[in-house]
This record gives sequence, C-alpha cells and structure tokens, in this order.
Amino acid sequence: MKRFMSRLGFYLLVAAIMLYTVFPFYYAIVTSFKTGPELFSADYFPLRWNWDNYISVFREQSFAHTIFNSVQVSFAVVAVSLFLGVTAAFALGRVQFRGRGLLLLTVLGVSMFPQVAVLSGMFELIRCLGLYNHLPGLVISYLIFTLPFTVWVLTTFMRDLPKELEEAAIMDGATPWDIIIKVFLPLMWPALVTTGLLAFIAAWNEFLFALTFTLSNTQRTVPVAIALISGASQHELPWGNIMAASVTVTLPVAGLVLIFQRRIVSGLTAGAVKG
Repeated sequence: MKRFMSRLGFYLLVAAIMLYTVFPFYYAIVTSFKTGPELFSADYFPLRWNWDNYISVFREQSFAHTIFNSVQVSFAVVAVSLFLGVTAAFALGRVQFRGRGLLLLTVLGVSMFPQVAVLSGMFELIRCLGLYNHLPGLVISYLIFTLPFTVWVLTTFMRDLPKELEEAAIMDGATPWDIIIKVFLPLMWPALVTTGLLAFIAAWNEFLFALTFTLSNTQRTVPVAIALISGASQHELPWGNIMAASVTVTLPVAGLVLIFQRRIVSGLTAGAVKG
C-alpha cells in the first residue's frame, strides 16, 4: 500500500508539472482560433476552427519572410557554433597546455553575463563592422550565449573519449583534423545533436539583440515581429493574430525536441563511450 501511494503521488506530481507547463501553450492554440468577442470567453476547447488569424498573420504581417530570416540566422548560428565548438573542444579536451583549465573557466564565465551587460559594447562592434540591420550581425551577436555552452559540453564529452582511438589514428599517420572528422565526430553525435538543438532554440527565441540590431521589417526575426504586431488603433492588440503567430513559431521547435529527445538526454548524460 505504501508503495502504491508513493507511486500515485509521483504520477500526480508529474501530471501537475505537465499541466503547469503545457496548459499555457494549449490555451494559446485555443485562442488562436478565436476572433472578435470570442477572444474574451473562457473556452478550453475551440467551439469552431476559424483559421482567419493564421491567414491574417501571413497575409498582412509578411510573417513568412520573418520566419525565413529566423531560419537563416538559427541555422547559421548552429553551424558556426558547432564548428568552433568542436575545434575548441579538441584543443581544450585533448591537447595539454598551460592555462587550459583557466581558459575553460573563462569560457564558462562569459555565459554568466546577462545580455544587457554586453548590449552597448556589442552594438558598437556590430556598427563598426557595418552589420547593423543585417542578419550576419545577429549571427555574430548570438554566438556570445551559444558558443560558451557548446564549447563546455563538447569539451566534457571529448575529454572522456578513449585515448587509444587517438593514438591508433596518429600511428596511422592521421592529422589532427583527420582525427576530429573521422574518429571523434562519429562518436559525438549525441552531444552534437544536443548542443546544436539548444543553440537553435536559443537563436530562434532571442529577442533583445534582434530588437536592438535590426531596424527594418525585412531584417527582423520572429520574436520581434510578434512583439510588434499591432491592431487598428494604438490601444488595440489583435490577440488572435499574436497567438496564431506564437503557435506557428513554437510548433517546429516543439517538434524538433520531440524527435530528438532521446539524443538530447543521452548527450547531456553520457560522459564516456560505453562498450
């Protein structure tokens, strides 16, 4: 009986956590199908499936182009973060040199700075590079908070790979680049998927830098575009359109997490090759 009650309490706790985390998104989906006075009625299931909000978002807000901007920026951030992360992880995890531990702690310490603390300096850098109101400027700025995490996770993972693999490759005449590409990368897929997906989500959801470093509608990403959706008057917010846009940009990320959830867990928990 005691075991049954403990298991029941565990499942009730899981159900409460699921309700707390999933219900806001579910209610956003329900609200996205409402128009007019229906927006102010507390219905927990769509009484009718009205797609006008979704049509309005893509027809009036140029939302498709905004999504394309976010896709470009997010994939570029993932590609650069993984490339620099893998090469840095090889140096920090496999090469012995003085100050390696201090350098790794410095990389981790950079990720602890809030965005607003580096906003002014990053703005001057983006402006001096001539990348203000350009998507590459967002890519460079996003690396501040995606690269430290990527380097830290990949370094921890690469440090625990067997030395015998590297020594055997060196005996066969492999260069460091050959060791990274042909020996280590096939073993690092769980960590690469984990860090790549988390970097993608961070870049996809970023708001402060995207708002500061972009000016025109043609260069904005989805979080800023959603925040700037306005109604017919200054004091009127089209909540149906806002919810429709939010659901549209959340579903792809949620789908990616569900598809790669096992690799995400294994990448965060696996610290060595098991055989």
